[in-house]
Amino acid sequence: MSSDLSSSAKRVQQAILERGYQCDVLELPGSTRTAQEAADAVGCNLRQIVKSLVFVTTQSKEPILVLVSGANRVNENHLAELIGQAVVMASSTFVREQTGYAIGGVPPLGHAHALRTFIDSDLIEQQLLWAAAGTPHALFQVTPADLVAMTGGTVVKIA
Repeated sequence: MSSDLSSSAKRVQQAILERGYQCDVLELPGSTRTAQEAADAVGCNLRQIVKSLVFVTTQSKEPILVLVSGANRVNENHLAELIGQAVVMASSTFVREQTGYAIGGVPPLGHAHALRTFIDSDLIEQQLLWAAAGTPHALFQVTPADLVAMTGGTVVKIA
């Protein structure tokens, strides 16, 4: 593991390694906070960016992680149908409490608390993906199959 990584990026790198994968976390000089910035930074298509979005159920206050293609938007009504109750985007405070990371750097794994996870089926169509790695400047490359395996997420049509 690179000693040059920030503490948040190191936590993501450790979570990847603990699950038995060899994805290298990269910290870049430019921002990767938005999907477009991330795609520009690594020179990939916007569809290859994994956006990690946290929602919260309105009744039970359960955190829900949705991993969606950078080119897509989450259909919140469809997500609510899958879960069985309404959802709203989580506040930045709730996101940090549940994941341990700030919005713009939330990784798909290695969270402070276990999160039920849904994965956009459009991501599965890509050969390689890029996901946030703990900071708005860190990413790691992963195959769709490894993303599903390392997160335990359920693949659904979510956009």
